[in-house]
Amino acid sequence: MRLSQYFLPTLKDTPAEAQIASHRLMLRAGMVRQSSAGIYSWLPLGLRVLKKIEMVVREEQNAIGCHEVLMPTIQPADLWRKSGRYDDYGPEMLRFVDRHERDMLYGPTNEEQITEIFAEAVRSYRELPQMLYHIQWKFRDEVRPRFGVMRGREFLMKDAYSFDLDGAGARRSYNKMFVSYLKTYERLGLKAIPMAADTGPIGGDMSHEFLILADTGESEIACHRDFLEMSLINQSIDFDGDLQPIVDRFTGKYAATDEMRNLETEKALGEDLVTARGIEVGHIFNFGTKYSKPMGASVAGPDGQDVAVEMGSYGIGVSRLVGAIIEASHDENGVIWPDSVAPFQAGIINLKSGDGDCDNVCEDIYRKMRNLGVEVLYDDRDARAGAKFADADLIGLPWQIIVGPRGVKNGVVELKNRKSGDRDELSLEAAFSKISG
Repeated sequence: MRLSQYFLPTLKDTPAEAQIASHRLMLRAGMVRQSSAGIYSWLPLGLRVLKKIEMVVREEQNAIGCHEVLMPTIQPADLWRKSGRYDDYGPEMLRFVDRHERDMLYGPTNEEQITEIFAEAVRSYRELPQMLYHIQWKFRDEVRPRFGVMRGREFLMKDAYSFDLDGAGARRSYNKMFVSYLKTYERLGLKAIPMAADTGPIGGDMSHEFLILADTGESEIACHRDFLEMSLINQSIDFDGDLQPIVDRFTGKYAATDEMRNLETEKALGEDLVTARGIEVGHIFNFGTKYSKPMGASVAGPDGQDVAVEMGSYGIGVSRLVGAIIEASHDENGVIWPDSVAPFQAGIINLKSGDGDCDNVCEDIYRKMRNLGVEVLYDDRDARAGAKFADADLIGLPWQIIVGPRGVKNGVVELKNRKSGDRDELSLEAAFSKISG
């Protein structure tokens, strides 16, 4: 992509309404623009990042045998009346009446919709277990939307739901999602810590929130230091096998947030205690038969008797993750994207646009990188070098190939790594090798 032809409306000054780093940088980097309070248009750069996060989430859901569907944003109120939640949900739900005088709503979540789909399609225990997910826009009418996409009214969510015959099956589905979430966040360049969450009247131990560490997090968390080193990234995982040992390893040490914290336990940890701020980026929860019973989601069991299925719900805030990644990875100059979600893998900075030799070298690099399948943004604008450097850092390109008259004369380019700030003069072949990993 040539920057001279790209729609990238960056801002030099920080908008007054932006209170946290991700909101400031997403506006300044030309990723989003506010449409109305808590509702944003996603511009080309921001949409590229959003789609990459969505792709990672989708791949990890598919890997555990969770099947993708797509449910509507608009739902009939009668579904929610059937579950008993329509009147209880509160003013965050956007309710309206269509032209046929039918009560409708803009879905804030999808438990009712997916339960109806399952109840109409599955009749026997032999068809279990089932896991279904979708990635769809949601709307909750927050009284005070703030912090950009971190707490907006319209947001993109991955919602997954599991259906099992009994508690043991529900545990297996829960464990699959638990491990899948750990892998998902690691692929996104995040250190996510699972924290036991309140299960309400359901009880049990099958509810966890996943939080990443960031100075601007909404929660104060405490955990054992070992969590900072735990990883699954290079571990081969059999999702059809027993995942309980992995779940036990990631839940066996102390980790708690806000009202779940235990000060005596924390005191006993001594130097092994880490306290920080955290941002919730996912929540998994088993709710038993809370929806299956009132909505008739039952199957014929092995003895021929009808059994209300055990259900679980598993959410990841896809659009929220864009802001969360920035909160966890930025500096005073701009965003520092993990490679897996960067909008472009590399940028080419022509220090002297209009100079024949510099232009020719840049065009050659641009052509070769595209042929190699590298996503590259070529800054071919007639602008000052300082402005080009500032924009490259602001939008967070992991690698910057800097081409100037002196380097062209010596047969080298300068390669800058955005995260470390390291700069090296290299041959073009050596630069390609570093970028490709």
